[in-house]
Amino acid sequence: MIDREPVIRVGIMERISRVQGLFKKPYAGPNGAPELGEFVAEAVARGVRVLRPDGTLIAEGPDLTMTASEGASFVLRNVTIGINFHWERKEDQEFAGSLRFIAHRDSSLTVINHIGVEAYLASVIASEMSATSPAALLRAHAITSRSWLVAMLEREQHEQAPGAVRGSVTPDEVVRWYDREDHADFDVCADDHCQRYQGVTKILSPEAMTAVRETRGQFLVHGGEVCDARFYKACGGMTEEFPNAWEDRDVPYLHSVSDARAQHSPVRTEADAERWIFSSPDAFCNTNDGNVLRQVLPSFDQETTDFFRWKVTYSPSQLADLIRSRSGYDLGPILDLVPLHRGPSGRITRLKIVGEKRTITVGKELEIRKWLSKSHLYSSAFIVKRETGVGGRPSAFTLHGAGWGHGVGLCQIGAAVMATKGYSPEQIVLHYFRGAKVERLY
Repeated sequence: MIDREPVIRVGIMERISRVQGLFKKPYAGPNGAPELGEFVAEAVARGVRVLRPDGTLIAEGPDLTMTASEGASFVLRNVTIGINFHWERKEDQEFAGSLRFIAHRDSSLTVINHIGVEAYLASVIASEMSATSPAALLRAHAITSRSWLVAMLEREQHEQAPGAVRGSVTPDEVVRWYDREDHADFDVCADDHCQRYQGVTKILSPEAMTAVRETRGQFLVHGGEVCDARFYKACGGMTEEFPNAWEDRDVPYLHSVSDARAQHSPVRTEADAERWIFSSPDAFCNTNDGNVLRQVLPSFDQETTDFFRWKVTYSPSQLADLIRSRSGYDLGPILDLVPLHRGPSGRITRLKIVGEKRTITVGKELEIRKWLSKSHLYSSAFIVKRETGVGGRPSAFTLHGAGWGHGVGLCQIGAAVMATKGYSPEQIVLHYFRGAKVERLY
């Protein structure tokens, strides 16, 4: 395990040909000369070229690093956030630390921020949580985020990255899962695919800074290793097992647990799933307390209000068009959606889609969510109600669902409610990561 703070590479932008920015304090290029003010970076035949607004060349090459002076920060214009989510948008964002540009053969650029783990975490906590969040929640999330990040870094040192998409594809079945190993040029991206990171765009609240400082070097540990501590918005009352979202291996501290003081029975059958999803069980994340939601959800996440139980309705042709656009498979009008396997939280991990032209089975949970929504379905914990029309053919499919996200590990909204009820940071993280311990490693 680690014994000192790492410096990480955060991918801010990818597959762009040009970016505008601003050095707010001096940055040194490869020649050591200080640069200050507006700049443009663009892909050219020899790699990447960084220019001042008047066209004066600052630096050129296939891989350029602009090194920060003490306390320096830079601004990037039109950074895309919320990629592929319903609230995707562009913002100008500001970052501390060094700035790196990598050029690629397809004449595109990758923009990377080099930053220490603790400074990175202060931004993550401020981005994921409101400054008005209870201190226990901010500290619990700092421990969780730090653990996930360093576990990923340590895994990289011992494994060769297997690529962005893993699983299997046959003519009748598509099983895929996704992890952060699709990032070849950096350690972690700045968007929700990894952890939401906005640098110092927002004023880092004293509360977020205190949470990171007071938990500095603290990690969830199990079996002599830093825990791969996953998190998401809301479990829907029960958390999910690791292999139902990712690879088929047991992770002892990522087993399913009830998001409540009392133990709920796991979903084992379709009848269980229907009872569970049409119920309103006692759960920490079963809340409509506006104060709590404002604490844990940034403004754009507050656009989602029906996360604990939700529904969406499609016609057979709408569903066919959606699946064709999202998956590339033309199944024709959809005749049926048949869950083949669920996890204990009710999340479907294999779904049979019956179309007029062909039938195909899809998994795991995120791939199902991708196929059934223009962005991402809130979760794969849903039951299907099929309405029939003329001749007994389906006229509509309504998905009644539970939760928001993959459901593995820490439930952010549940953790927020636990914090308001007086649970300590350690009690919160150990509720979701059973069998782990909190240890300070540096």
